[in-house]
Amino acid sequence: MVIALEDDWIWDSWYAHDGARWHGYFLKAPKSLINPDLRHFNVSQGHAISSDLVNWTHLGTCFAPAEDDAWDDYTTWTGSVVQGGDGLWHLFYTGARQAEEGLFQRIGHATATDLHSWKRVGTGLCLDLEGPNAKHYEADFLKGFWHDRAMRDPWVMQDPDGGWMMFFTARIAGEAEPNAGGAIGFATSPDLYDWTLQPPVFSGGYGQLEVPQVFEMNGRWYCLFCTSAEHFSKALADTTPGGPVTGTHYLIGDGPRGPWRIAPGAFLDGDLPCTRYAARIVETEEGMVILGFKDHGPEGHFGGYVMDPDPVVAEPGGLLRVVHRSKTAE
Repeated sequence: MVIALEDDWIWDSWYAHDGARWHGYFLKAPKSLINPDLRHFNVSQGHAISSDLVNWTHLGTCFAPAEDDAWDDYTTWTGSVVQGGDGLWHLFYTGARQAEEGLFQRIGHATATDLHSWKRVGTGLCLDLEGPNAKHYEADFLKGFWHDRAMRDPWVMQDPDGGWMMFFTARIAGEAEPNAGGAIGFATSPDLYDWTLQPPVFSGGYGQLEVPQVFEMNGRWYCLFCTSAEHFSKALADTTPGGPVTGTHYLIGDGPRGPWRIAPGAFLDGDLPCTRYAARIVETEEGMVILGFKDHGPEGHFGGYVMDPDPVVAEPGGLLRVVHRSKTAE
């Protein structure tokens, strides 16, 4: 196991490089809860550093829900970290409120000079499903139709055409089949502070596309995401070789704004029960590797740690393939 804590479960993670070492951020919750299903609403963010993505030094908690009544007083879930042009580091994260029972997700913003001591920008809230483009999204909680008002897992990156882009887990409005309504939401900013909600860049195939990560490799654009077997649309479930699995797959696009399409062929990194979830692809000097948390092993127990990285290669046609080493090593 690559990132593990004796007293805490770990799940979603994301990474940044400061020019000298890797910074790994992750969601964590105390194992004293006994039931790992309770972890989502007892969450904080941890921080560790590494020179090789294998050996890590833990630096403790770096971010947590607001202590007073606030839009993010219940959860501070998955996010991403980027460095602005002024050298300041920016954390974008998912927040939810206790008064709303955590059902409405929004996106927050914090900054730090040291990649650890994060301070909210104002109240922290930087983006909600509001404004003229909210009509493209499932902007309300539809009880009995879906389990939340989805707006989470922001992935922020520089726009090749200037400014910044944010991709996030969302759902579209008006889709009759719940499992066909998953979407990759989109927003833009000139400066990392002022964000404008845009229409989704992709929808369909799944009920949710969690933890998106957009990147370019060898002239092609990819959008990594994770999903569960029970969230395949009927059409996709019927045409997936071997049937639905839980894990990480990807979209292929002509550019960061798309158009995007679900990668054909085998699911990138999935199992039943799920082995690795909420994976990220990280570029190293040796090539691409994939890291994600150990979900469930053959015995059915929740793992709760980040697994060893596995290499990722691009085949001649552009499809990705994971070289599985960690599964056989454990």
